[in-house]
Amino acid sequence: MKNKNANIFTVTTFTFVIIFLYIPILLLIVYSFNDSKIISSWRGFTFKYYYLLLKNREIINAFKNTMIIGVLSTIASTVLGVLSALALENKRFFGTKFFKGLVFVPLIMPDILMGVSLALLFSFLKIRMGMFTVLIAHITFCVSYTIIVIQSRLEGFDYHLEEAAMDLGANKTQIFFKIKLPLMMPGIIAAALLAFTLSIDDFVITFFTSGRGFNTLPVYVEGAIRRGTITTINALSTLMIGLTLMFATITKRIRKYLIAV
Repeated sequence: MKNKNANIFTVTTFTFVIIFLYIPILLLIVYSFNDSKIISSWRGFTFKYYYLLLKNREIINAFKNTMIIGVLSTIASTVLGVLSALALENKRFFGTKFFKGLVFVPLIMPDILMGVSLALLFSFLKIRMGMFTVLIAHITFCVSYTIIVIQSRLEGFDYHLEEAAMDLGANKTQIFFKIKLPLMMPGIIAAALLAFTLSIDDFVITFFTSGRGFNTLPVYVEGAIRRGTITTINALSTLMIGLTLMFATITKRIRKYLIAV
């Protein structure tokens, strides 16, 4: 009887959590087709706001900026994450524990503190705010995540494979590219996906380091909501949800293929 009651409680709690998480997203998708500027009333079905979205040059430019920053920061932070994780893996590396502690600092630091500090740094160095400063800021906070994800993959690495390869005559370069890198690849892909997601989703740090005339989607969306143009934003959010699901599906299949290989 106790187990039955516990199962009912677990299922009920899980159901409420799912409803709380996904009902707002469902409402957003439904009202993106609403032929009304007021989201509280339904005036009919329309694709008008999707058409207006595709004609809005500001949104298109913000989307391009977001993708450019996301891709470049993902590549840079992933490469730096791989190199840093390999360095921290080396037990002979001086100050390993100290540097591992520094890696966790950006994770626990509030975004607003990092955004303000980076803005002050760029101002002190007299660097003009724009795409370059946003890119540097995104690499700065993404690299800690990539290091931790890749380092966790290396913790389970079997070093007997390297010893066996050396016994068979393989040099260090061959061992890295033919043994170590393929085994690290799932962790590298996971780190890159996390960095890309964090980059395209960031608002606070981008807001402080973007300056005038350069917008990413989160910054543009915040401004559009303050101006009251939420209908177009609903259409934009629906498209982003669709792209995210498609991207997640493709990535999952790629990871399954890599694990199988």
